[in-house]
Amino acid sequence: MKSLQALLAAIVIQSPTMSSLSVPILQLDASQAILELPTLKAPAGLPVPNSTHSFWINTPGANPLAKEGSEGDLTLDADVCIIGAGITGVSAAYHLAKQLGARDDDDAPTVKAVILEARDFCSGATGRNGGHLTPVVFSHFSDRAKTYGTEEAKKIYALEHYTADELLKIIEAQGLQTIVDLVASDHIGLLVTEKEVQDAKVDFDAAESAGVNVNDVTWLSKAEVKQTYGASYPAWKHAGHNLWPLKLVTQLYHLTQKLSPRKFQLHLHTNTPVTSISPSTSVTTSTNSRRWSLATPRGAVQCSYVLHATNAYASHLLPHMHGPTGIIPTRGQVMALRAAAPTAEITTASWGANQGFEYWFPRPAVHGGESENPLIILGGGREASGPDFETYVTDDSVVREEVGKGLREFLPGLFPGKYEKGREPEMEWASIRCFPRLVGPVLISNGNETIADDFKGQYISAGYTGHGMPRAFACAEAVVGMITAEMAGETWNPPNWLPRHFLTTERV
Repeated sequence: MKSLQALLAAIVIQSPTMSSLSVPILQLDASQAILELPTLKAPAGLPVPNSTHSFWINTPGANPLAKEGSEGDLTLDADVCIIGAGITGVSAAYHLAKQLGARDDDDAPTVKAVILEARDFCSGATGRNGGHLTPVVFSHFSDRAKTYGTEEAKKIYALEHYTADELLKIIEAQGLQTIVDLVASDHIGLLVTEKEVQDAKVDFDAAESAGVNVNDVTWLSKAEVKQTYGASYPAWKHAGHNLWPLKLVTQLYHLTQKLSPRKFQLHLHTNTPVTSISPSTSVTTSTNSRRWSLATPRGAVQCSYVLHATNAYASHLLPHMHGPTGIIPTRGQVMALRAAAPTAEITTASWGANQGFEYWFPRPAVHGGESENPLIILGGGREASGPDFETYVTDDSVVREEVGKGLREFLPGLFPGKYEKGREPEMEWASIRCFPRLVGPVLISNGNETIADDFKGQYISAGYTGHGMPRAFACAEAVVGMITAEMAGETWNPPNWLPRHFLTTERV
């Protein structure tokens, strides 16, 4: 493996000009500063009904569960209500089925769960993201270690590796590789400024010194990147995966239904938004009265536990969690753009660049193989939207012209000849994500006092800072562990891979 020190000694890198990079550079610090500011913006509303069309969702036949449970009888009573049918909500149902099925108590009653989704199945961030299932290996390690401590920082990387490994195990065990369009290839971090090169050195050295496994990382000189990929910047690479997120969640839902039929029943109702949550006054057929009543346009659902898996929209039902100490939505933009060169030249590698603001990968070639010009899923451009970085925006019905312009010109500027200038994308859409990370019981802080009883039985897993694919599955596992522990009257112990600063109990 070529050392980073040798790479630094061998390269001279110039700041990119607008002719080579079409979006503002080095905006990470500015975007992070925006997240710390107080806001006068109102909490989120419900997801808009007229969202932009996403390649993942709106390709014909891609979403067979789109309208599942949207008509007919509503499930009026459940032990657990999961709000949101993206990767968090469906992963939570999967872990409920798995954990309940593993219990030895044959006399325990069957647990009934219901997933309530405001729009079509998996129509939020999971159906709109970049499709990367690649854990971060060392990026940002130095800053995270300073902020949270070395051991806590290491857990962020452990969480992402755990998530990716567990999902890959499921995909391989169930033979889903082709169904979910799984691609195993290199993931490349392109270093387009001298600051990024130096930051990469600091982060890599700090992670390696802390004991993070960085053996998979290879450093590429500018000449090596130019020869193999066509871009004139140095880079690092390691193994990664990408896939069709909606198809993964669809298969995970089907698998959940089969996991533990004696211990777990699952119902799904799409196009059934939860408009409010209030204490339940009804007595059900269970041994105890339910805690909560979830109002929907189709009627009210009574349940004992609520999991908020609504990510950027969480403050609609939990307005006290709106803002810098809670949930901060942001709007991103993604497009499907046809390359001007065949897969053999583009390669199957996935990419990140410009401090992670831009990310892309080629879709698998299905007709002409390596001779086919692949479709590229490209996301980012938020830094081109203006000084607010699309913060506190939850409307995914529109795309920004200036952001789209930056994305259209981005790849032709980096890879001359491999992407056609002026080519229009085949599809372009908005995606709403949010910051920071929140996993655990819903709490409220009243001065120096933390109040939990007002939300007894309500939990949240949200705010993956744009890394939902390598985080949500494991975070859902953790929060389901809390719920099943409470059901059984047991103490929940955090898994070794879960960063403690993700927990809501550490943030109030």
